[in-house]
Amino acid sequence: MKNCVFPAEILLPQGVDLTKWAVVACDQYTSEPAYWEDLRAFVGDAPSALDLVLPEIWLKDRPEERIGAVNARMRSDLQKGIFRKLDPGFVLTERTTPSGCRPGLVACVDLEAYSYQMNGGAMIRATEGTVPDRLPPRAAIRREAPLELPHILLLLDDRDRQVLEPLYGERERFEKLYDFELNMGGGHIRGWHIPADRPVREAFEALLDPELLLKKYGSGQPLLLAVGDGNHSLAAAKVCWEEKKKQLSPEEQRRHPARFALCEIVNLHDPAIRFEPIHRVVSGVDSEAFVRCLRERFSEGEREGTLLAGGRKIPVFFPASTAEAYRQVQDFVDEWLAARGGEADYVHGSASAREATARLGGVGILMPALAKEDLFPFVIRQGSLPRKTFSMGEAPEKRYYLEARSICQSE
Repeated sequence: MKNCVFPAEILLPQGVDLTKWAVVACDQYTSEPAYWEDLRAFVGDAPSALDLVLPEIWLKDRPEERIGAVNARMRSDLQKGIFRKLDPGFVLTERTTPSGCRPGLVACVDLEAYSYQMNGGAMIRATEGTVPDRLPPRAAIRREAPLELPHILLLLDDRDRQVLEPLYGERERFEKLYDFELNMGGGHIRGWHIPADRPVREAFEALLDPELLLKKYGSGQPLLLAVGDGNHSLAAAKVCWEEKKKQLSPEEQRRHPARFALCEIVNLHDPAIRFEPIHRVVSGVDSEAFVRCLRERFSEGEREGTLLAGGRKIPVFFPASTAEAYRQVQDFVDEWLAARGGEADYVHGSASAREATARLGGVGILMPALAKEDLFPFVIRQGSLPRKTFSMGEAPEKRYYLEARSICQSE
């Protein structure tokens, strides 16, 4: 069975302050401009990945100008020699957050093996519904970009801990690449270079054994990796690759760097991987009418939930199935916004949901958490979950941009 994980020629910044270089994923703090303003003040004029990405909070503010500036800064940093290229291989990471210490592996994945559709045959699959309207701005950034910087986290269902954990146990044998405290409360990060000649790909291939797949899922479907974070960024990479490959010969398609995407792979069963709910904050609506109609819709559920409105906590009753609760709530929100207007935001952390609800004068819907053990079996049996169903940890625990890779064909 064909593998979809590959070593990469990873770029790391050199001669820079890494505490100012590494910044949190662009899809975080979308309702908290103060976070990004404070981060900009901290970074100042220092070289930083903040200038190489476009935080989602600014997507509607002069997007073309901002995208142009991001791509120009990438080219400038390359010309200035900000990056050094590592020998082909992987980066083993160790991220320490309040949830614990989790190992990860930065590697390339083959976009030909990934689908964000409900495709039962893909080895890398989206776990949540992909919103088509969210892809164009991300594709616009990647389409002209010479580099990619990953915040994508892919989940590996390695119950016996045969892939990442043995590498992590040997970490001190490898070249240490970085060891520093992340800014804005992101915890600590360390990284080691794993040479391409290590039997990393073989360990992944062992998880594709048909008998093992049948034992785990009651199905021989070769699902190897499920997207934990960053699906819209990975989907944008897929969109750009589908465009690019039409211009290439079959041989060029096999080797072109844009066919691959740099991601971090983590083990679903690591104790430090926690699934957190993603709450809804709906603003620009008649709060009393919204709450009344939502409670009427969810009057007979088996699981108690909470609405936030006007400084009050209001009980509501969701279906017992977490996935069904998200589907029904999202359907209600979409129907309301289509008929009466308003805006929905998706917020990580109950404290952030309370703050955003109070600031926007809207309604907060506090959602339940998905059990992580249910993820792979659900995706295999039923396809993607409703969009924005789970988050891996709180916002400060998300992946920080640090490594980079060229996605342009070398001359």
